[in-house]
Amino acid sequence: MVSQITHSAIAKYLETILPPSDPVLREMEALAKRRNIPIIGPVVGRILYQLVCLKNARRVFEMGSAIGYSTLWIARALPEGSTVYYTDSNPNNARRAARFFERARVSHKVTILTGDAIELLARTPGKFDVIFNDIDKAQYPEVFRHALPRLRKGGLLLADNVLWSGRVTRPRAKQDAATRGVTEFNRLIYSSPELFSTILPVRDGFAVCQKM
Repeated sequence: MVSQITHSAIAKYLETILPPSDPVLREMEALAKRRNIPIIGPVVGRILYQLVCLKNARRVFEMGSAIGYSTLWIARALPEGSTVYYTDSNPNNARRAARFFERARVSHKVTILTGDAIELLARTPGKFDVIFNDIDKAQYPEVFRHALPRLRKGGLLLADNVLWSGRVTRPRAKQDAATRGVTEFNRLIYSSPELFSTILPVRDGFAVCQKM
């Protein structure tokens, strides 16, 4: 999958020069590989960490957190007294993620919410410095409509899988709901006068959009 976005030799090179993951991240990566759980991986994890740091974010809402791999990267980037909202529809994922957060000593920065991420965003008051979108791809356009008003001016809307294994380039693939959702999301972020957007062709495509 990744080789359709990043040449396999480049992807391998990046893996070999990255610093080794710490024990908690390494265990999460092994679990994701073993059980085929989608995670952003360390290359995109480091981008996410840097963006949260550079934004000096204090409130982050994550839409679709699974076992909490990306949540952990975010939590580590946040200063003390800040919060990242973890969301997942599966209570088992949430319980497993909570144990990882405890071991990584970031639980005090994480608020765990279970249910539909879009509904949870609507029920969580206030605005956010960063919203990270990684839910069901068919829902990406709906995320755009709900997330944009909830960002502070200068805030970041981030999204994973925006190149969707290269399927965004194949017209026939656009007939499936997930690919239609991703391609429409990409159209929306680039056409919105409220955003300055960039898609990074790394791993499966990572969108960085700043609210102007």
